[in-house]
Amino acid sequence: MLASSDRLDDLQQPTSSSPSSQSERLASPVTGLDFVAVPSTDWPRSRAFYVDTLGLRPDETGKGEFWVGQTCFGIYEPTTFGMEFAPQTTAHLALHVDDMAAARADLEAKGVEFNGDTFDTGVCYMAFFEDPDGNALMLHHRYAPPPESSDA
Repeated sequence: MLASSDRLDDLQQPTSSSPSSQSERLASPVTGLDFVAVPSTDWPRSRAFYVDTLGLRPDETGKGEFWVGQTCFGIYEPTTFGMEFAPQTTAHLALHVDDMAAARADLEAKGVEFNGDTFDTGVCYMAFFEDPDGNALMLHHRYAPPPESSDA
């Protein structure tokens, strides 16, 4: 069952403070995303979840790393560095899938519990769940093409 919300329409509209053209954007020293850090209380368990359950590609050299497309995910235990563990609960990692229904069914068969129904925003489907440490994850499939830019 799919749920929808008109409230998301407002989020998809450009704001008046958004640059209207590429030339108005400031140059950034940031040139890419090297990795995403995933906090854990038990990195071998987390690695098994991401590699064995989700089917992500393990890194050939880093035991606590795996790949989502071209992005490296690094599992770390904050307590090892003197920090308190806290799961990432409000910054969902959106994992792209080509077939939402099939991907969700596959993960449910492996014991993954989703938080409610698949959500339809009007441009994409989203299905929310967590890893074993409570980190927020999302299956995501955009079915509508991005809007055409008027700066062509």
